[in-house]
Amino acid sequence: MAIALVLMGVTGSGKSTIGEKLAAQVGWIFLDGDDFHPDENVQKMARGLPLTDEDRAPWLQLLAEKIGALVDDGVNCILACSSLKAAYRQMLSAGRSRVRFVHLTAPQALIGERLKKRQHRYMPAALLQSQFDTLEDPKDALSVDVSGTPDDAVRQIVREFAL
Repeated sequence: MAIALVLMGVTGSGKSTIGEKLAAQVGWIFLDGDDFHPDENVQKMARGLPLTDEDRAPWLQLLAEKIGALVDDGVNCILACSSLKAAYRQMLSAGRSRVRFVHLTAPQALIGERLKKRQHRYMPAALLQSQFDTLEDPKDALSVDVSGTPDDAVRQIVREFAL
């Protein structure tokens, strides 16, 4: 049975980097949620404005449809998506038990330092605080501390899910 692993967490937690490495290692499809934002959302974030639930809803619905179709077709996949609120995670899973969440965590100060060293195409480091403010810690996700290297995180995910 196919599953979808959703790598969730605040900006700078390593969702894309870890997702790409994990997908390459296990041979699964990787989807980066950032690639599916409508232009209006991208422009808003580029101006340093956090998205509202209304901004996110169509984007989350699209992502839920994409991973749902893959899983229903028997294709394993990994999605990098912040999924900061429980309601967002419920929307993404769409009631599918085969959608699992991995919460990538690290101290805010460490993530802030990492963000200073990277250039995201539209997500400014100034939005980090708003992401931590929005984050609702998941009760049903594997928590992975990403204070180490991305390879450390990949190894833990592979081990925990027996991939």
